[in-house]
Amino acid sequence: MRHSLRVGFSFGLTSAVITTLGLIVGLHSSTHSKLVVIGGILLIAIADALSDAVGIHVSEESEDRHTAREIWESTTYTFVSKFLFALTFVVPVLLFQLGTAIMVCIAWGLIVLTILSVSLARQQGVRAHRVILEHLLIVVIVVVITHFVGDWIGGLTDSLP
Repeated sequence: MRHSLRVGFSFGLTSAVITTLGLIVGLHSSTHSKLVVIGGILLIAIADALSDAVGIHVSEESEDRHTAREIWESTTYTFVSKFLFALTFVVPVLLFQLGTAIMVCIAWGLIVLTILSVSLARQQGVRAHRVILEHLLIVVIVVVITHFVGDWIGGLTDSLP
């Protein structure tokens, strides 16, 4: 697999899973609003995908090892993978009650990240369980923290006039 595709796809997919799960869990905990969660996913799919793509672009430029074409390919692959994978989280929210949809989204994110982790471990010739555990642990930490921050924000908004 080309470097630019590997970098853009793996970064975009990982960022889509972690950022989108953190956002939807936090928004669910604070608002319990399906519309707010869907809006958040759409905003992440656009704004954060563009932000991550530019971040990869600058990062690849700073290495001073890649051609302009490779840099733009990494930029494009990052945007497209982040955008499309973030949008996949809208489907469960549309199909299920919000509480169930959040659980489906978490499961979907863990599955996607597990598949990517296995692929990366194989490419690197390392044991897959360590890579999987490391990546999933980060997701779980993000989900737990954003849940509690969402609860805290929801409690603050309840006390506002």
